[in-house]
Amino acid sequence: MLVRPRNPLNIGAAARAMANFGFDDLVVVAPFDPVWREARSAVGAGAVLKAARMTDHLPEAIGDCSFVVGTTTGSRRNLDRGPVPLTELTSAPRKLPPRTHAAVLFGPEKTGLLNDHLSYCRLVVRIPTTEGCPSMNLGQAVAVCCYELARAAEFPRSAATGRVHSSPPAQVQSLDHLIDRAARVLDRAGYFKPKGRPAQLLKLRRLVLGLGLSNHDARVLGGVLAQIEWKIKAG
Repeated sequence: MLVRPRNPLNIGAAARAMANFGFDDLVVVAPFDPVWREARSAVGAGAVLKAARMTDHLPEAIGDCSFVVGTTTGSRRNLDRGPVPLTELTSAPRKLPPRTHAAVLFGPEKTGLLNDHLSYCRLVVRIPTTEGCPSMNLGQAVAVCCYELARAAEFPRSAATGRVHSSPPAQVQSLDHLIDRAARVLDRAGYFKPKGRPAQLLKLRRLVLGLGLSNHDARVLGGVLAQIEWKIKAG
């Protein structure tokens, strides 16, 4: 939720950041006219802007939310509580029941969220910026928070399926085949010393197991070794 944004470019940048990390529910609270009407394009985020809602008052915007997070540098406010680290943005909502409505508030570019806005927040977070330049651009702040939320949810997700792009860890059997092929290639390349081969194989095994390869990784590396082995035989 963007509270009283002034610059249409920032609204577009915020929408694009949301689209980048898989978020699509944008609410703009009491935007400065004609800013809202000018914010009509953002690369890859047209759907986010088209579906965005506008309200005149913050209580109306957060009326269906059970958990509200405010963002602030804390440098220009006498807060009744200290801002928590950005990591709390993800740890606290994890404790909420499923399908709980939550919101993250971002304040106006000129002032940030006021104490009145923050009074609605159950949590106030601060992006760890330097004291010399604590305030971030609105669009960039939205991007940082969206990234943190998406990272905690094991992003990136497939736009087509909504599933996380991941491959399960490689099984020991697959890794054994990979190590055997690597050993054959190294034998042909003259890497092993006759007396030291058993110890070197143990080191190779520890190395491969320590890489934490996925099934996909093991297939790629196996293909590389197979090509090398074929080339050595052909030569």
